[in-house]
Amino acid sequence: MSITCFIRYEIDPYQKEAFETYSRNWNEAIPRCGADLIGYYAPHEGSATLAYGVYNIENLAAYEAYRARLMADPLGRDNYEFSKEKKFIRREERTFLRLVTGTNGGL
Repeated sequence: MSITCFIRYEIDPYQKEAFETYSRNWNEAIPRCGADLIGYYAPHEGSATLAYGVYNIENLAAYEAYRARLMADPLGRDNYEFSKEKKFIRREERTFLRLVTGTNGGL
């Protein structure tokens, strides 16, 4: 059974395009480093500052190893630097949940 990481971002509403570039860069780096990327979600209607990233990982130990690989990955490092340089992320929170029920094989 895996856990799902939900990343909640508060972003600068005037830099949505920068967040979208950041999100697309993770399409390659996250799977290469060991997580199952579900997707990144940018504001569309309603809040202009709320965005999400979602991926599955085996467990918290696997998450720690994945984070180390991501920090060593050239695209991962570049993407972190891009976000620091552009400052489009105002706040970032991670929550880990497990699937209890659902159409995709929950218990």
